Amino acid sequence: MQAISHVQNLNSYLIICRSKPRFDKPVRLAVPVRCVYHSDSVQFPNGVGSSRVDWQSSCAILSSKVFSQDQDSGDKSNTSSASDHLAAAVNGHKTSLDLNLVPLDKKNKPQPPAKQPPQKPLTITDLCPAPTHGAQLRVAYQGVPGAYSEAAAGKAYPNCEAIPCDQFEVAFQAVELWIADRAVLPVENSLGGSIHRNYDLLLRHRLHIVGEVQLPVHHCLLALPGVRKEYLTRVISHPQALSQCENTVTKLGLNVTREAVDDTAGAAEYIATNNLRDTAAIASARAAELYGLNVLADGIQDDSSNVTRFVMLARDPIIPRTDRPFKTSIVFAHEEGTSVLFKVLSAFAFRNISLTKIESRPHRNRPIRLVDDANVGTAKHFEYMFYVDFEASMAEVRAQNALAEVQEFTSFLRVLGSYPMDMTPWCPSSGNP
Repeated sequence: MQAISHVQNLNSYLIICRSKPRFDKPVRLAVPVRCVYHSDSVQFPNGVGSSRVDWQSSCAILSSKVFSQDQDSGDKSNTSSASDHLAAAVNGHKTSLDLNLVPLDKKNKPQPPAKQPPQKPLTITDLCPAPTHGAQLRVAYQGVPGAYSEAAAGKAYPNCEAIPCDQFEVAFQAVELWIADRAVLPVENSLGGSIHRNYDLLLRHRLHIVGEVQLPVHHCLLALPGVRKEYLTRVISHPQALSQCENTVTKLGLNVTREAVDDTAGAAEYIATNNLRDTAAIASARAAELYGLNVLADGIQDDSSNVTRFVMLARDPIIPRTDRPFKTSIVFAHEEGTSVLFKVLSAFAFRNISLTKIESRPHRNRPIRLVDDANVGTAKHFEYMFYVDFEASMAEVRAQNALAEVQEFTSFLRVLGSYPMDMTPWCPSSGNP
């Protein structure tokens, strides 16, 4: 066993085991043998010897007799049988002791073990493996089977064990309580905008963003078998899905009311469970297969370039790298409100760091700031938290210097994660996700 020095700021430890020496080809015991014994005190019955010295002498005598027979006989087959007889004779006197016979050459020198291949050097990926608890990675998502979040979990972690959660916060807690290894949650959509609930939960919980995945969204209008569009009086789905299909549903000429539910696949399940023949759901084609619904209209999103961005969350951050494009997410605030926002953004602009997103959310602890003015009265201003994504890795010096400057202008700064960007090719949605 080799000892590996402690690596600072790592939550994963590696144990490197040396493989056992082995021979490439089977070896015939046609030469003298040596007994390798353990260091504890052992008594040898059957008249071979009552002490270690007697045992060594007996082995030496037996070995010399076989060696002399090998010298007198030129037949290799007899040599092999004599050596096999020796091994049988010596092993016949062992009870619970393993002698581990080691073959020697004619000069009584131990044969060198088979040369081991050089040990593979550690790479950066070895230092941050996925913390699995079994054969599969367990990934939590919000919704029921058939949800787009489940498809995103499968894209982010193929062959994972997807764990459905009824709420976004339950998915956060599943990772914190070691029920799941990862959580895959949506943060923004190209049509519906940001999912503000998850931005608030990112600040409330201590999970780290370790990756992102972008999933094309392909909505369908689903109903029970035999139901026609003109019979519908209601359409249910997630609020984001309803907003992404608002214009198309209107163009279909449907005189329906729109009601929001927890998730898209949950809407399909609700219709199938309650046998609602006047209600349709906006969900994926896979949800129709799972819950026995028909597709009344396919691809009803208002824009074919409909993409939802998901982030992968874990208990521990990953090690930033510079060998591929990285993205870093931060959140900051200042006691003086938005007056320092230009200074903060200038820290990135001066270092040629591109911002991919900036999101403001009201400060949960201090939503209102009062400014007293004796002449005008009392003015009220909103306090904001700012979420920023920028294209740089925390392993880069320019990103470190930018955050050091940002910290001078802010009263609160937190790095939510530095993670690889999703660089997979993308094309407009034209089929199942």
